[in-house]
Amino acid sequence: MSGLLEGRVALVTGAGQGVGRGIALALAAEGASVAVAGRTVAKCEKVADEIATRGGEAWPVALDVKDPEQVMATVHDVVERLGGLHILVNNAQEVARGALLEVDLDQVQSGWESGPLATLRLMRAAHPHLCDGGVIINLASRAGVKPDPVDCGAYAAVKEAIRVLTRSAAWEWADDGIRCFAIMPLADSPALADLARDEPDAYERSLRSIPMRRFGDPETDIGRVVVFLCGPDAGYLTGITIPIDGGAAHLG
Repeated sequence: MSGLLEGRVALVTGAGQGVGRGIALALAAEGASVAVAGRTVAKCEKVADEIATRGGEAWPVALDVKDPEQVMATVHDVVERLGGLHILVNNAQEVARGALLEVDLDQVQSGWESGPLATLRLMRAAHPHLCDGGVIINLASRAGVKPDPVDCGAYAAVKEAIRVLTRSAAWEWADDGIRCFAIMPLADSPALADLARDEPDAYERSLRSIPMRRFGDPETDIGRVVVFLCGPDAGYLTGITIPIDGGAAHLG
């Protein structure tokens, strides 16, 4: 790798597995020091060890993004431990699925708390440290742009709220030197593995909806786009949503 992000510090939530892990690995591969944050610290430690084995710097952090005090403390501790904060990746998200008349409202509440509310809290906590060159990457979903968000309306609403926060921050914080993006990844994940095992027909339908006929690799497909957005070549971009999904959102 080229060391594109050498000297930068990144905080990635939900980084113990799946897309969060892939993004953390890709950022570290380009020289960023990465705070690997998540509720299950053992998973974060495993990812941090993987980064260290590759020659990078990482710090595992236990973080429940629904806890406002933990959010503030984590941002403070990352700055103290790693020497700053330049990249924030809001990936952690609890998911509520089901038809609107059937979906569990407690799960819906958790989705809003772990999604838009946690995203806003982390953005606000990180804002002073991100000024003059920082980047925020928020995780959206193609569920929010599908014409028929069957059984995922509540989840789609959560993810669309995150996109609105992203666009608002991009506008409001441009003068502060902060660039903001939303990404809509479609990648291999533990949830997809469960779907393939438990509902193979649904898994195949999802796969067929992707023009490129494969799910993305969390590190090389999703993480590398995040690296680009955080690097100097994307310096005149902000406020946009990037679908990293093999064409599924607009062609599938």
